[in-house]
Amino acid sequence: MTRDWWKHLILILGALVVIAPFYMMLSYSLKSPGEIDRGEGGFFGRQEMMIDERCVALRDPNRDEVASAAKRFPGLTDREIRDALITEAEADCAMRPAVFNYTMAFTEAPLLRYLLNGVIVTVSIFVIQVLVALPAAYALAKLRFWGREAVFSLVLFCLLIPVHAIALPLYIMLAKLGLTNTYAALVVPWTISVFGIFLMRQFFMTVPDDLIDAARMDGMTEFSIVWRVMLPTAVPALLAFAIFSVVAHWNDYFWPRIVVTGSRELFTPPLGLREFKGDGDGSFFGPMMATATVIVCPLIVAFLLAQKRFIEGITLSGMK
Repeated sequence: MTRDWWKHLILILGALVVIAPFYMMLSYSLKSPGEIDRGEGGFFGRQEMMIDERCVALRDPNRDEVASAAKRFPGLTDREIRDALITEAEADCAMRPAVFNYTMAFTEAPLLRYLLNGVIVTVSIFVIQVLVALPAAYALAKLRFWGREAVFSLVLFCLLIPVHAIALPLYIMLAKLGLTNTYAALVVPWTISVFGIFLMRQFFMTVPDDLIDAARMDGMTEFSIVWRVMLPTAVPALLAFAIFSVVAHWNDYFWPRIVVTGSRELFTPPLGLREFKGDGDGSFFGPMMATATVIVCPLIVAFLLAQKRFIEGITLSGMK
């Protein structure tokens, strides 16, 4: 009984460690800059009306605007008219902190474009990874050929190579081919996933050989068996692999930062966070955390929808 109590305590502490960054991210996305700097306001903040100083600065009246507003403010000097116009601008630019942060997230940078780029890149990578991983995993799991174990050992060895170790050769190759600042530079280096091959191979090992033999007796080719027999049985493992692949490449900042150095049109969601990093006037943490919340939400929703199949795929693939 005591051992179970300690297990639950450790699990709760682990959950708190994992949840804490998300708690801070969501809380900061709802607070005003002053509340963030002072560390006050609770989770939601006070949600008092605040003035968007950048909005007011954009509406700073020039001499012509002051002259044209003289009819509205008879008897006032130019200085007083300018002050009145600034007061009107402050009233129009006043909003709740939560509205300010999420409005800035979508207006300060083309966030929808960045999200679309993220979808294009992650979906393209996953589809091509599946096209490569399924036949390779089937060959390693069910076909008998000389050197099969050596090839599988190479797959395991490739799992030990970090991405950062091969980043420079990959970049030089893409630069010489003229593929930097293109979707190809974001997709091509990740089209072969050794983890995907390993995961699917482990799953295919659990598929009975009798099923494959029956398909061969029906006259099916090996490629037909892969796509018409093995693929339908591998849906749980594919969903598990999809979570790993999509999360890794959706959140990837390192590689897009290297190969996308020109147009903002190719920025992925993590690169979009750079839009809110200030220089002399500091960073806009509220809009930055609002952007991060928008970026994370699709992943959380996708995981919750596929949670049951994800756990099933991990279990059946021998990864427990």
